[in-house]
Order: sequence, then structure tokens, then C-alpha cells
Amino acid sequence: MPNTEPMTQRVELAAVTDRLAIDALITEYAVTVDDGDWNGYRQLFAPGGRADYRSAGGIEGGADEIAAWLTETLRLFPMRQHLIVNRKVEFGTREQDVGDTARVQADYFNPMRFTATDPAGPSTAPDFVCGGRYAFSLLRTHNGWRLRHVAVAEKWRQVADERQRETSGDA
Repeated sequence: MPNTEPMTQRVELAAVTDRLAIDALITEYAVTVDDGDWNGYRQLFAPGGRADYRSAGGIEGGADEIAAWLTETLRLFPMRQHLIVNRKVEFGTREQDVGDTARVQADYFNPMRFTATDPAGPSTAPDFVCGGRYAFSLLRTHNGWRLRHVAVAEKWRQVADERQRETSGDA
């Protein structure tokens, strides 16, 4: 019986390396959105990559179209922080230098703050919070793992009304 242990170790090491690279890509996705780095956002996508934010009241389109839409839409929220957790990674084809695929399912929690209207200065407390699940489809390219498709499935949202803001001192 041939010794397959070195081959098995190489495959396991490749899987760990891929998981770390995919985790870094998903984290970079959250950071670029939160920081408003729309050039960085575009670079996360494979050629022809698309995103679908319709379940959260947004649009569906190519990375450039989505980046332009996010630029305008997220001006309402100068404070935002996407927390992407519970990442479940499944690999498709994994035999090549390029063309390999993966899928990631991940939950998100997203506190944001509307633009301040209080002349005393902005509050840092969130007044809009939402959560749901992302479905990421990835492709290995010559530039590493990239997003082919991102779909947001918003499950809930909470918006503070004026009475809550007045009670908390954040009018």
C-alpha cells in the first residue's frame, strides 16, 4: 500500500491556506464597506462579479454599479460597522491554480448611525441596526480568491424612533 500521508498533508495545508485567504477576503469586504473604500471594494470582485442587496432595500448589479450605489446610500450612515460571523465555507472544484470555487454562508450584525442633526454634535450610539445572512460565491483567480457573487438576506432591522433618541439623550 503506497504512503499517501505527505499528499494528504499537502491537501490539508492547501485547504487551511485557502480558508485563511477566504476569511481575509470576507473581512476585507466588511472593512471596505465600513470605511467607504469603494476602489478597494471593486477590487474584491472577480471580473463580472455581482452583488444583490435587494432584500435590504437596495439594488442588484455589477461591482461598479453597486459601489456607486453604496457611495450615495451610505452617506446617510457616517458610522457603520459590519460584523460578519459564523462563516461556513464549502469548496467546489479544488484542483487548479485558477478556476477553483467556494461558497461562504455568514451571518452579519450591522449597527449604524444616521447623520447627526443635533447642533451639539453627533452621538456615537447606533440608531439603526440590522442583521441577516450573506451568501458569498468565490472564484480563485490569478490575483487570489475573489467574489463572484454576494447576496444579502436581511432578516431583521431596528430603527430608533424619535422618542427613543430623546429618552437616551441622543435627539
